[in-house]
Amino acid sequence: MENLPRLKRTPLYAKHLELGAKMVEFGGWEMPVQYAGILEEHQAVRHTAGLFDVCHMGEIQVLGAGAAAFLQRVLTNDVVKMAAGQVIYTLMCYPDGGIVDDMLVYKLDDEKYMLVVNAGNTDKDWNWLREYAHVHAYKEQAEDFILQNISAEVGLLALQGPRAEEILVGIGSVSLKDLRYYRFAVTELAGIKVIISRTGYTGEDGFEIYVGAGNVPAIWDLVMEAGKAQGLVPAGLGARDTLRFEAGLPLYGHELTEKTTPLEAGLEYFVAWEKGDFVGKEALLAQKKEGVPRKLVGLTMLERGIPRAGYPIEKGGARIGEVTSGSYAPSLEQNLGLAYVLSDEAWLDNEVEVMIRGKALKAKICKKPFYRRTR
Repeated sequence: MENLPRLKRTPLYAKHLELGAKMVEFGGWEMPVQYAGILEEHQAVRHTAGLFDVCHMGEIQVLGAGAAAFLQRVLTNDVVKMAAGQVIYTLMCYPDGGIVDDMLVYKLDDEKYMLVVNAGNTDKDWNWLREYAHVHAYKEQAEDFILQNISAEVGLLALQGPRAEEILVGIGSVSLKDLRYYRFAVTELAGIKVIISRTGYTGEDGFEIYVGAGNVPAIWDLVMEAGKAQGLVPAGLGARDTLRFEAGLPLYGHELTEKTTPLEAGLEYFVAWEKGDFVGKEALLAQKKEGVPRKLVGLTMLERGIPRAGYPIEKGGARIGEVTSGSYAPSLEQNLGLAYVLSDEAWLDNEVEVMIRGKALKAKICKKPFYRRTR
């Protein structure tokens, strides 16, 4: 029998088992999909707080005097404009405009940046960055830089929800009220060095905590204990997906792939046209001039059924698109979907049909994101 590759485990694997988590494979990792239940964990994040193990995410450092210039050429967003302590969202494209990955960039100082990439793409991203740096020689780059894959050394927890700040205030040594959205601070929790950033993937206020892999269990216990009175619960990948889906946040492998472009995905805001040349710019400019052939839209089901990824979308018997993500949305109590449809059909309230197990069920195109926090 052929030996199957062993799934990776985060430093919290034993703790997840103690908490009764249901474990599943995700991006080559054995991860908790739920503890008490996806619905309960989803609602906890919307109303109180949830703590996620996201140690499977990848981290790549770019160091040196030439770090910013290198990143400026391989990413779509403008790295040079970043201030120390700032985080930006960006995409990394192939020359044809297809998306290698989407990621966050942290600027620690003028010669030190950290890329936080999707778990299933870590090796691919690492190899692409190395290829661009070395095979292409980057001849116009006058200053040096170093790439380091530090994924195995870094742990990551996400504390998300309206009471997240209240929970962290009692155990941190930095004023979180002064920490703006997409900013971070290098600080300590219980004497352990951490990076705390006001970022997340749920549509709620919250924080992501980076810590040395060996200290992840201690920080997990510290935060869970601090959040007892506020109703903090451990939350799994199931709730993470329904939360990001409601907030209209894209997921690589669904809304984003090597065959989709930032323009089709509605992410042109994160393409800095004015900054100079970058990988994929020529192809994206051509697409911008010609117009995108399809667009990412929201779907509201008008008949009973859930639009799942891969389901065809039709109108008048002709196929016009495909669902990328779909779910019952607990915060809205509706069956909703994200989908790519032909640009000519991507208008609000356009009635279409989702083919679910061979049956055509009515839906209409709606605004996204489906959920926005009001606090």
